[in-house]
Amino acid sequence: MDFDYSPRQREWMKRVGDFMDEHVYPAEAVYAKEMEDARAKGNPWIVIQVVEQLKEKARKAGLWNLFLNESENGAGLTNLEYAPLAEMMGKVGFASEVFNCAAPDTGNMEVLERYGSPYQQDKWLKPLLAGEIRSAFLMTEPAVASSDATNIATRIERKGDHYVINGTKWWSSGVGDPRCKVLIVMGKNSVDGDRHSQQSQILVERDAPGVTVKRMLPVFGYDDAPHGHGEVELKDVKVPVENMVLGEGRGFEIAQGRLGPGRIHHCMRTIGAAERALESMVKRLHERVAFGKRIAEHSVWEQRIAEARINIDMCRLLTLKAADMMDKVGNKVARLEIAEIKVAGPRMALKIIDDAIQAWGGGGVTTDPGLARMYASQRTLRIADGPDEVHCRTIARLEYGKHFQRPPRAAAE
Repeated sequence: MDFDYSPRQREWMKRVGDFMDEHVYPAEAVYAKEMEDARAKGNPWIVIQVVEQLKEKARKAGLWNLFLNESENGAGLTNLEYAPLAEMMGKVGFASEVFNCAAPDTGNMEVLERYGSPYQQDKWLKPLLAGEIRSAFLMTEPAVASSDATNIATRIERKGDHYVINGTKWWSSGVGDPRCKVLIVMGKNSVDGDRHSQQSQILVERDAPGVTVKRMLPVFGYDDAPHGHGEVELKDVKVPVENMVLGEGRGFEIAQGRLGPGRIHHCMRTIGAAERALESMVKRLHERVAFGKRIAEHSVWEQRIAEARINIDMCRLLTLKAADMMDKVGNKVARLEIAEIKVAGPRMALKIIDDAIQAWGGGGVTTDPGLARMYASQRTLRIADGPDEVHCRTIARLEYGKHFQRPPRAAAE
C-alpha cells in the first residue's frame, strides 16, 4: 500500500491548487457581495456572475468535469486521483461548481452517461457537461421514511405513449437554481413483485405542467441560495415514454450506481471543509489574548488542535482507501469502506467546526467567519445520501458476516 501521492496526482493537485489560489479564494468576497445584493433585492435565487466567469476560466485551463472517470467526457482521473482535488474544492462552498463538479449534477451526469439513451444524452447530458444548465434529483419524500427507499410512494404510471407522475418530493437539491432544466425523479411504477423492482427513474423537464415548487426548505435557518432544496409537488405530470431511464423497474439499480461515487465525493469535500475550519481556528487562537497569554497557548486548545489534525488525517486515509478500492474492485465490493467514511467524515468535520466556533466565541455563531453555514452543511450530510444509521447497519451486517454464517433457508415442502 502506497501512502504517498503519485506524480500524476501531484501534477493535478498543483494545477487545481494554483487555480484556487489565483482565482477562487480571491472571488469569495465577490461571491458574498453578489449574494448580499440579491438578498437585499428580495431574490437570492440568481446566477452568480463571478462563478460563471470562473467556470469559463476553469474550462479553458482543462480543469473541467474532473469527477468523471473512465469517460471521454472527463479528465480521465480515477477516484483515487480525484480525491485530493475534491478536498481542495471542499474548502470553498462554490468551488466545485467552478470546475463543473458540483452535486447533484455530478451524480445526474453519471446516470445519464451510464444509463441514458442517445436521445437523453443529447438533450440533457451534453448541456450538463458543458455547464450550461443545472439539474435536480428527486428521491426523498416527506410522507415516508425515505431512508428505506422501498417506501417511496410517488407513482409513475404508463398511459399510452406517456407516463403520468403524481407525488410530493422534498430535499430536491438544485431545484431553486434558475438554470435547473431537468429533474431525475424516482418513483414507483408497480406495486407487485419484488420490492426492489417496483421503482423507476424518469427524466422530467423543470417547467413541465404540474411541477410546482411549493417551498424552498431552510437548513438551520439558511435558505442555501442560490442552489437550494425544494419541496416539489408533481401533479398529473405527463412525460414522454422516451424519458424513462434504462427501463421500468430499474430504479434501484440506477440509484446504487449513482450513490456510491456521490457519497465518497461528499466525503472528499468534507475533508477540505474540516481543513478550512482548522485553519480558521488556528488563526483565531493566535489573534486573541486571554488571561495574560494567547489563547493558542492554553493547554485545552493544544489538545483540540492536536485531535483535529489526528482525526482529519485518519479520515483522509480512509477516504483514499475507499476511493482506491472503488477503482480496483468496484463500488459494491468497497461498500464497507464507503459506508465507514460516510459516517466518519461528517462526524469528524462537525467536531472540528464546533471547536472552531468555540475559538471564535460570539463571532463564531455569526456569518462573519462562515463557520455557522459550514456547520449546517456538514450536519445535513449525516442525513443526506443515507443517514448514519443506514450506513452503520451495513457496516454491522458485514461485520456479523465475518463471524456468523446465515443458515440456508429450509426447502419448501
